[in-house]
Amino acid sequence: MTPPQRQRRTPARPPAPPPPPAGQEGTRRNPERLFVIGGVDGARADMDLVTLIVARAEPSPSTIPEQAAVLRLCAAPLSVAELSAYLSLPFSAVTVLLTEMLAAELVTARAPIARQALPDRSLLEAVMHGLQRL
Repeated sequence: MTPPQRQRRTPARPPAPPPPPAGQEGTRRNPERLFVIGGVDGARADMDLVTLIVARAEPSPSTIPEQAAVLRLCAAPLSVAELSAYLSLPFSAVTVLLTEMLAAELVTARAPIARQALPDRSLLEAVMHGLQRL
């Protein structure tokens, strides 16, 4: 008696990729080189992740899509790290983009509000006395 012969099964064709979730049809983009967004020179202003960006103008029809998105997002102050996350761009590309926008005076950049290193002693004493009275 001969053992049964196994036949290898192969799929007829590979399964189709699943469709994008509703409302996210435009999220699939062709990869672009970052110099297309950042321009030729790639100069950068001195910014860090917590530098706050505020829009000074409204997006016009002539602005590139990334600049228009920054102007819409920065109606209220946003950090460069938040912009990088919202735009799905690396920090370096966002800083080049913001440098161009700063030169064109479309946005302003400011350092975050720094807290004092040590709190005011009189304020701490007032809080302590208020808590003791309770």
